[in-house]
Amino acid sequence: MPTSITAILVSLKEHLIDWKIGIVIAISGIIGAIIGAKISVNMNVNLLKKIFGYFLGAIAIYEIYSLIKGYRLDKKTDNKNTEK
Repeated sequence: MPTSITAILVSLKEHLIDWKIGIVIAISGIIGAIIGAKISVNMNVNLLKKIFGYFLGAIAIYEIYSLIKGYRLDKKTDNKNTEK
């Protein structure tokens, strides 16, 4: 928490905060948290664990795909630079 407070204070001083976007994100996060909490209370715990596991798996696959794609782009750029 102290780190985030420090980051906010520095960002405020440097005028790096876009208040319109920040307020929209904060309100959306609060609404999403309320809806998620209501859904999870009425949901079977084992089903919730499975859904969360699939979600984490999908995120992991996406991250690995992005890493491989980025590596291939870097490799292509390196090859073009060495050919010249």
